[in-house]
Amino acid sequence: MKNNNFPFIKDIEKFIEPDLMNKFPYSFLQKNCIIPVRGEDGNIIIVGDDPLKIAIGEIKSIWNKDVKIAKSDSEKILECLEKYYYHPSSSEKIVNDLKEEEIAELQKEIDKETTNLLDLANKAPVIRLVNQIIYRALSMRASDIHLQTLENSFNIRFRIDGVLHDIFQLPKRYQPAIISRIKIISGLNIAEKRIPQDGRTTIKVDGRKIDIRVSIVPTFFGESAVLRLLDQSSFLLEMENLGLLENTYELFNKLIHYDHGIILITGPTGSGKTTTLYSALSRINKREVNIITLEDPVEYNIEGINQIQINPKAGLTFANGLRSILRHDPDIIMVGEIRDLETAEMAIQASLTGHLVFSTLHTNDSASAITRLLDMGIEPYLIASSLIGVMAQRLVRLNCPECSEPVEIPPSVIQEIIPSGKIEDANFMEGKGCEKCLYTGYYGRTGIFELLVIDENIRKLIMERASSNVIKNYAIEKKGLKTLRMDGIEKAKRGLTTISEVLRVTQEI
Repeated sequence: MKNNNFPFIKDIEKFIEPDLMNKFPYSFLQKNCIIPVRGEDGNIIIVGDDPLKIAIGEIKSIWNKDVKIAKSDSEKILECLEKYYYHPSSSEKIVNDLKEEEIAELQKEIDKETTNLLDLANKAPVIRLVNQIIYRALSMRASDIHLQTLENSFNIRFRIDGVLHDIFQLPKRYQPAIISRIKIISGLNIAEKRIPQDGRTTIKVDGRKIDIRVSIVPTFFGESAVLRLLDQSSFLLEMENLGLLENTYELFNKLIHYDHGIILITGPTGSGKTTTLYSALSRINKREVNIITLEDPVEYNIEGINQIQINPKAGLTFANGLRSILRHDPDIIMVGEIRDLETAEMAIQASLTGHLVFSTLHTNDSASAITRLLDMGIEPYLIASSLIGVMAQRLVRLNCPECSEPVEIPPSVIQEIIPSGKIEDANFMEGKGCEKCLYTGYYGRTGIFELLVIDENIRKLIMERASSNVIKNYAIEKKGLKTLRMDGIEKAKRGLTTISEVLRVTQEI
């Protein structure tokens, strides 16, 4: 569409380059309602709501090259400015600290009694500060950013390898501007401070797409926020890289190639269940099969798989969605989580009618999943005839490759973790702490697993409503089941992690 002979660009976001925007002062772009983008031919295009009013002279003084002019809606231009300005595409361009003059400018704006919160949240120092926090978290491999509001301070904390670290502290008066900025980029209402809000946004760093899930809650001392960072490029792992030991890998690989039945992955939140499910689905994803997933939310897009995000507000729950997709001729179904009796019954019926079903449960170990299904109200004969395997998992931190050294484990500790007290071919290692691992001794994580394969004897125990302890003890004695702790100790023996780390994430009753 043309307007006054200027091309009209509707979808500006397709052409945005954050580094290009950063060459122009934010106040200049906002005041003139313009945004620089790069066209498909590589030329710079200045997009404005009124091309006839664009100050070409000022633009050329900043950008000493020829530019083209285009038109777009003012709302879209200002929205893109708010969302993408100061989002550097290269992590090398992230400054470690704000410049002193920017801190002074921010302080001056905050101290003004007449400052509008929306205007303040769109000031360049606030934008840069929020983005600096996000990019520093990414550079430190953080999975979550905690912006914690206390009585006299505003704490910034990063969760790295599953453990929270205090990174730095800001004056309490910075909190309203920073929280408002986070609300703006994640599409939330900055005027609402009484109820929790959830939002999301996406950024690109070094060519990687980062999804950011935002949760904001009102606390006694003001609003606090948690940002979950999902790096889509590193989210999908091959099954070989999950950390499955040889025997467990072979058994799990065999289970996922069954043509019907239910496979459950269990563990607490943040134990890597979704990553394991995605790895399994990627392994069996072929043209000959129709795979449909129900997720909350869809965390990674897998080519060739039909992925549905549930929406309880619109009536699309796990149970309703499962009922619908059964009419969609699936071969393999993945249900993000079994939360209630209705979903469990639907999943079991799907498996009994010739479908392979994957799902997750929040239980401490593999055998407890059976007890949980019984407690939900599922009849024992349905569980016995549909369940083919349950895998419990946790994540343990790996020893830092830069500073780990061989260590001797006291006999008393060995006696405590292994009743026989005998450990052969052990190569225990421990990180001493260095700059690479933030002086923790750990760098990265891997999984520890407990795979319970359902055989005829376990089916009989299920029919008898045997306790989880009875089922687990049978599997250990007769089937050679490796518990989570046994699997972790094996990884510690190989020098991958430490005994203390395994004890931290496992509990044996």
